[in-house]
Amino acid sequence: MEITTKEKISQDILLKAYNHMMLAKAMADIYEENRTITKYVHSTSRGHEAIQLATAYQLTKDDWVSPYYRDESILMGIGFEPYRLMLQLLAKANDPFSGGRSYYSHPSSLEEDKPKIIHQSSATGMQAIPTTGVAQGIKYIEEFNLKTFENNPVVVCSFGDNSVTEGEVSEAFQFAALHQLPVIFLVQDNEWGISVTMEEARTSDAYDFAAGFVGLNRMRVDGTDFVASYEAMKEAVDFVRTERKPMLVCAKTVLIGHHTSGVRREFYRDEADLVKHRAKDPGDILRSYLLEEGVTEEVLKQITKKARIEAEEAFQKAIAAEDPKPETVADHVFAPTPITEESGIREPKGGEKIVMVDAAIHAIQELMWKHPEALLYGQDVGERIGGVFRETVTLGQKFGKKRVFNTPIQEAYIIGSTAGMSAVGLKPIVEVQFADYIYPGINQLITEISKSCYLSQGKFPVSNIIRVPIGAYGGGGPYHSGSVESILANIKGIKIAYPSNAADFKGLLKAAYYDPNPVIMLEHKGLYWSKVPGTEDAKTVEPDEDYILPLGKANILLEADPSETEKGRTMVVVTYGMGVFWAKEAAKKFAGRVEIIDLRTLIPLDENLVFERVKLHGKCIVLTEEQIQNSFAEAFAHRITNNCFKHLDAAVEAVGSLNLPAVPINLVLEKEMLPNADKLSQKIERLLND
Repeated sequence: MEITTKEKISQDILLKAYNHMMLAKAMADIYEENRTITKYVHSTSRGHEAIQLATAYQLTKDDWVSPYYRDESILMGIGFEPYRLMLQLLAKANDPFSGGRSYYSHPSSLEEDKPKIIHQSSATGMQAIPTTGVAQGIKYIEEFNLKTFENNPVVVCSFGDNSVTEGEVSEAFQFAALHQLPVIFLVQDNEWGISVTMEEARTSDAYDFAAGFVGLNRMRVDGTDFVASYEAMKEAVDFVRTERKPMLVCAKTVLIGHHTSGVRREFYRDEADLVKHRAKDPGDILRSYLLEEGVTEEVLKQITKKARIEAEEAFQKAIAAEDPKPETVADHVFAPTPITEESGIREPKGGEKIVMVDAAIHAIQELMWKHPEALLYGQDVGERIGGVFRETVTLGQKFGKKRVFNTPIQEAYIIGSTAGMSAVGLKPIVEVQFADYIYPGINQLITEISKSCYLSQGKFPVSNIIRVPIGAYGGGGPYHSGSVESILANIKGIKIAYPSNAADFKGLLKAAYYDPNPVIMLEHKGLYWSKVPGTEDAKTVEPDEDYILPLGKANILLEADPSETEKGRTMVVVTYGMGVFWAKEAAKKFAGRVEIIDLRTLIPLDENLVFERVKLHGKCIVLTEEQIQNSFAEAFAHRITNNCFKHLDAAVEAVGSLNLPAVPINLVLEKEMLPNADKLSQKIERLLND
């Protein structure tokens, strides 16, 4: 796209930009002069100031922007003064973004008078998907008139040039172009990726790379020239604000400072390269332009002097600010949930039994009728087939393609976009088609979603539901049968439900909807339709619409006979998912001697109930379908031992699948790998007879 805006930029804006550039320079100089004090790793915007300020000055309070770690000038341009930025630089308690938890220029903000900023991570390019999710959410809000704005919101996603080589950035470009989202991808190209040159890293710049994404508009600009940058960004923002279509801006910049304070320029750059970059210092270019426009040398000197004084005073004030109190270290892991007690009618009189898959469909349908902010998307969930397990069937026809829709094969986008959707007030329910295919989305789940509430001081908990069909049966083979709960349970900041029957499924899904935190629903494929022999009890009477089952409440499915317990002849099996049915079948051989606890959720985990019952019985097996070594079950068995040691009559055992890399497709081999009732019975018999 050619830049056509040629309106005269007011002197006030030009002088404002020069002042901000001098502040950025003074701040960088002060940080360098005080390296023993500015001990945390940081990066500055030196060389990038022009394009960053030009971008910031276009934005309104209705807009959203995702700066990356070199974007302090964007932050100053939208209204964050040096003192507040320095509070984060020094990891102080009143750091407005993370409360001393995150690096410099890692913002998050909901301040009413400024553009909004979702949680920002350090991972290169990872902000592209969540930020595109913001734009996706805004388009949804506009289509359904869920909110009105003074200005059509524009979303800006900023990153460095080498981040464009990340696959997840391409997923964002693809989705933005496919759905024509109101987002600007601002790529600041300084020709370096830490010590990697552009020649080593890429075949083209972002402008040429983006040509393959049909529908993604493009422009190039000299990002060191404030006047050119201002004209370009005004053109880009006005276009997106009016046309509601995506734009990529490739801005050529220079790197005057260090990559970061930890990777200094002298480590990898020669003097010739530094001289080339310094020759394009945006402050010097703007200074020359201002002099040509009649601004006096004295005025510019005074601006520079005042900027240095302001920065020094802010720095001293920030140094004197309080550090975070140690007792706040665990604040904001999760946002408080309103769902703490079981409520509603679980088993209405005269109700009919339903299978688990219908419980999910009915729960989502009830929620979507009630809440226009709810939407469902993923691979093949749309109206044609309603999911490969028919787990969303009829929903597409009932709610239309804007609320229930198919996505490309983009697990990272499916998961990561929920961070942006949630930030604008929506409730995305998304699906990964098989547990084995969640791995491409793990980066977004760990880097962005799980940390968002904690690192934004509770401003941006990610409220989503991620549905994941899981487990083995019937020869699904190595890429459609996996169990992944141990990997997920090791991610701090997410919740995990794993229902074993229809009533629990419906109640937990309702609780997950009203929970402001990320919730993964692990849904065993073998229980969806109760087609696996012995799983008939996964069918239950359907609970009423108002039934809600809180996360973190385990259930005693089968109690041992108290008289047997008094004789010391009982034990407890702690399990979940398909393990519930193996345990129930195995327990038939030991009348009154086996108690079964269905965990129902893995995070939060009802440890208190488990510990109480293990102390009563003295013996315990933790049963899982997963490969046992280094598993969630093995770790939980260890915690049970630690907490119940004085009450144990035998070591707590963990029982699961063989430690193989994958589930074989052959049914004989699959059976040999997996636990079952017979294998469990042997363990129970040995433990009871010890």
